[in-house]
Amino acid sequence: MNKKKISALGISAFCESMTMMLRAGIQTDEAISLLLEDREAGGVLAEALQKAHEKMESGESLSAALAQTDAFPEYFVQMIRLGEQNGQQEEVFRHLSIYYTEQHTISQKLKGLVRYPTVMLIIIVAVLAVMLTQVLPVFSDVYTSMAGGIANSSYRYIRLAYILCDVALGVMLALAVLSIVCQLLWKTAGGRRWEKRILEKLFVTAGMMQCMGLYRFFVSLQILLSAGASQDEAVEESVQVVDCAAVEARLRDCLSRMEEGEGIAQAAYQVRLLEPVYGRMLLAGSRSGNLDGVVERLSSLLQENLIQRVEQLVSVLDPVLSGTMMVTVGFSLLSVMLPLIGMMNSIG
Repeated sequence: MNKKKISALGISAFCESMTMMLRAGIQTDEAISLLLEDREAGGVLAEALQKAHEKMESGESLSAALAQTDAFPEYFVQMIRLGEQNGQQEEVFRHLSIYYTEQHTISQKLKGLVRYPTVMLIIIVAVLAVMLTQVLPVFSDVYTSMAGGIANSSYRYIRLAYILCDVALGVMLALAVLSIVCQLLWKTAGGRRWEKRILEKLFVTAGMMQCMGLYRFFVSLQILLSAGASQDEAVEESVQVVDCAAVEARLRDCLSRMEEGEGIAQAAYQVRLLEPVYGRMLLAGSRSGNLDGVVERLSSLLQENLIQRVEQLVSVLDPVLSGTMMVTVGFSLLSVMLPLIGMMNSIG
């Protein structure tokens, strides 16, 4: 069984191709066969489609065949199954194509958010290491040759510079190692879950994680509603892809209210799932019979908000890390320059 997973961009391209073929009236098994003709052998997607095609020839449905390849996400297969059950395959493939394209964009933004501080921390560590091994010893040798030894006052300044650089180097090195370890852990399912729980509790990232949870929920809700699922079923299934404890708790409250007869819009407004302006938008869409359109609009707005939050976090990290390096190096240089200034004044 193939253990490699297809990338979000690969799934998006597959969904876009399937949408066009289904729109042209081509059956799913024939569409898969046509896609295989255009795929190079050996690729993850090509191998998965080949296995799926073989299963479909033996009588399996598309969703069952895709599930047995073990190359597609469980959520993706579930959406395809719902589309088959409700006769909305083309619409589901269209929405999934958009969803996985957006997932790829957000994933790249998040990777940049993690990689950028790591690169900056490595640069700071390198600069501080040069200060300790090359710059500060040169000043010590100069003072020794000029004065035959370092005076107590001068010695205190140089010692302060060494201590400052040592402490800063230790802290930055620890942060750089921690950042690298976090990136390695992110590649494992258990590591991702653990790190997401931490990010949900940190003040600077909690809002971003909640926005991501809401975005995942509304995109899933949009796809399920377009596939013909009922509101209760769509909400219950969408809760499973949220992956944010705070948002999931509020959605559980929504489900409890919906069991008592409220619609998703009213329940979401009552539990303050969204900001009031978005909550009223959802209410208006539900009352006007355009819930699907409003959910799609909210998904787009939440995606824009999420990307904006990530970029804002990067814009904050940049001056903080750069400023830390400049202050540390500046104070170290000032500490070793003060004795020289004192000597020049004595000579003058």
